[in-house]
Amino acid sequence: MEPETPRIVPLHDAALEGSSGPNPVDRLHSSPYMNRHLAVEGDTVPDRIAIFDTTLRDGEQSPGCSMNLEEKVRMARQLDLLGVDVIEAGFPMASEDDFRAVHAVAREVRRPVIAALARTTRDDIERAWRAIEVAARPRLHTFVATSDLHMQHKLRKTRGEVLEMTVEAVRLAKSFTPDVEFSAEDATRTDIDFLCQVVRAAIEAGATTINIPTPSATRSRASSPASSPRCASACRGWSGRPCRCTATTISVWRWRTRWPPSRRGRGRSSAR
Repeated sequence: MEPETPRIVPLHDAALEGSSGPNPVDRLHSSPYMNRHLAVEGDTVPDRIAIFDTTLRDGEQSPGCSMNLEEKVRMARQLDLLGVDVIEAGFPMASEDDFRAVHAVAREVRRPVIAALARTTRDDIERAWRAIEVAARPRLHTFVATSDLHMQHKLRKTRGEVLEMTVEAVRLAKSFTPDVEFSAEDATRTDIDFLCQVVRAAIEAGATTINIPTPSATRSRASSPASSPRCASACRGWSGRPCRCTATTISVWRWRTRWPPSRRGRGRSSAR
């Protein structure tokens, strides 16, 4: 007798089924050609989804979508009105203009968490902190590439060195603020065992949010490691330390990309 095929339903429909207790879903599935995120029965739908918006950082890299300081502050205020939970305001180390814009957003927009992106270097993290230290709810978001391809050809680092960079960066960020996010760049092409090592190291160093992003260029041909039971276990935290595990599960594709017209947009966001 053939095993029963799991029933796949839209996530928002799954969340409405069953009035008592958490609704069961096993894992999230996202098609790059659909606007609907799907769930397979078997696990639990979170009580609340936090929205992380990176329009001011990643979104403005789209051709024709760059913004000046005043426009970024105005956009941040609109995101605040929409109820966005976390606004990634920019990459302060990228330029003096970006630093000033991040600082202005952190000063003017007070309700949401304001995050600044930084590589795993002391200079990046310290500059990012200077940009957001005026925020009511600051977050430092540090990242490092974890795929063998990126480590070899971009970073020219070994796995051991990347692990060490991760720990040192998270600890340094933690010395400035309790809210620290760590991202494994190019996660979908990372060896799953090494990815779990990096996630574990980041959590034990003090990261409170783990991001396992799916690069747009590989989304259609790589299965997300965020669905791996081992990685999910890693994200739940070691040593009893609570940690939010996130993945890029809601995205608005960059303007004028190769994706279908219905998916084209001017910003990107992640459901957390």
